[in-house]
Amino acid sequence: MFHTYDGKTLQYEIKYKQRQSIRMTIDHHGYVEVHAPKGTSNDKIIQLLEGNWDVIQQKIAETKARMSGPQEKTYEDGESFLFLGKSYRIKISVDEKIEQDLVQFNEDQLFIIVKKIDDDRIKQALKRFYYKQCKKIVEKRIKYFQSHFKVKPRSVSISDSKTTWGTCDAKLQLTFNWRLAMAPQHVIDYVVVHEMCHMLHLNHDRSFWRLVGKIMPDYKEQEKWLANSNWKMTV
Repeated sequence: MFHTYDGKTLQYEIKYKQRQSIRMTIDHHGYVEVHAPKGTSNDKIIQLLEGNWDVIQQKIAETKARMSGPQEKTYEDGESFLFLGKSYRIKISVDEKIEQDLVQFNEDQLFIIVKKIDDDRIKQALKRFYYKQCKKIVEKRIKYFQSHFKVKPRSVSISDSKTTWGTCDAKLQLTFNWRLAMAPQHVIDYVVVHEMCHMLHLNHDRSFWRLVGKIMPDYKEQEKWLANSNWKMTV
């Protein structure tokens, strides 16, 4: 079925069931389904859709963007980048006297100071910022969760992996992806806990997941965030 509202047309499907209330779902492909009790009027369904119109359109747009792959970024004033799960616009300035290009964070912007305007310089300054922030954050969270473990990591490093968010080897050396600094704190905590649990269980057996769940019962929600949002975590 189709419904046009506020200049946009939405395709949706209605599933009538033996239930007490009406609700709407949007799957990972962006398909909208309305689950309604038998006999629900069409007007009530339309009211539900229009009442959630902005949320529906936002989720559909995010789905399309996610499926199209990593975001292509520009390196101009006003472009936005994630930090700890929130989006911040960048402001670029030039200072020929600085020794190294840098990024300074405040409550609503990322200030990037470079020797000269150059896309690659700005990109590399951002990456250095995320590397530094990621190292500082994960080391702090490792200390926080250490009380759950009798062993300690021998080292903590930051990588530019294209395939993993974190690793733990047999020598108890932990490595984390610098892009984690773009994720919300609770998502970073999950990856930290995941890798620390590998200090005791190097594979993903039942004992491993039992330990992860004991420390972080909602870990599947954090996995879901990473799966749905990794396309945004880029410079």
